[in-house]
Amino acid sequence: MSDAGDTQATVPTASDGRMRTRVSERPLVSAIIIFLDAERFLDEAIASVFAQTHRDWELLLVDDGSRDRSTAIARGHAARHPDRVHYLEHPGHENRGMSAARNLGVRAARGRYVAFLDADDTWLPTKLGEQVAVLETHPEAAMVYGRTIIWHGWTGRPEDVARDHVLDLGVPPNTLIRPPTLFYLLLDNKVQTPTTCNAIIRRDVLERVGGFEESFRALYEDHAFFFKVHLASPVFVADTVWARYRQHPQSCSETSSDEEYHRGRRPLLEWLAAYLAGQGIAADSAIARAVERELWPSRHPTLHWMLTAPRRLAGGVRNRMGAGRRV
Repeated sequence: MSDAGDTQATVPTASDGRMRTRVSERPLVSAIIIFLDAERFLDEAIASVFAQTHRDWELLLVDDGSRDRSTAIARGHAARHPDRVHYLEHPGHENRGMSAARNLGVRAARGRYVAFLDADDTWLPTKLGEQVAVLETHPEAAMVYGRTIIWHGWTGRPEDVARDHVLDLGVPPNTLIRPPTLFYLLLDNKVQTPTTCNAIIRRDVLERVGGFEESFRALYEDHAFFFKVHLASPVFVADTVWARYRQHPQSCSETSSDEEYHRGRRPLLEWLAAYLAGQGIAADSAIARAVERELWPSRHPTLHWMLTAPRRLAGGVRNRMGAGRRV
């Protein structure tokens, strides 16, 4: 049972007497959408929150210094739904990066659970309701995530719809996975990560692990956070599809090439090695040694490329996100 008290109340309007639903003073879920120049997709992301079958939520719209119409779009939603939707920005309308924007939303969140949605992605309608049910059934679970549609078909073109797929989870689904199993899978980066648009997490866990690492402004900001969660707590991994991860030229997953992969990962892995040391994890532990093994190709990307050339020529190029399953 929730400790947030009565989660919904119905009250008549002054004009017509019809009953409407009002969000509680302490919503069970805080949904956080961060955005930067997202006018093309922001309304669609917000609409997917309003379409949730679970109604006990608040929505925090965090503006990371937008210069297009997305600021006006977000402010408009907040003005129309002041009981549910709140607009946030950094002082001076600054751009501070994705991690700082997520942390700003977390600091303002009132819900017991926090769910993130990027402005170019969408949730399926049962996402919050089904994930809340899992968290309340499994009090050990710090976080829940399921399958994410890798979404090319948002364009409506049949050839793009045919490309939609989901990825291998890497673990038996519908299972509570204890540390450090998911840590190793994320480090290997061959299967689906939790993805921020899919995961829901207890707010006290977010606070306990220190939120998002603000030195990661864009690429790998989610990995740094999930590494900390995967080390600290059990996570429930479900077989259910709950989100669509839009693929387009401006998305983070599209703007980093395979050639840049190992070079781009080096700051993440070096941060992770330092983080492990700060957590008192010995350098000769299995976890620390695994991180060092991953660091070698990132420190020597050209040599790694040369050593792995025969495997690539033989058709053995690894798919860093795992093999897809069509939906």
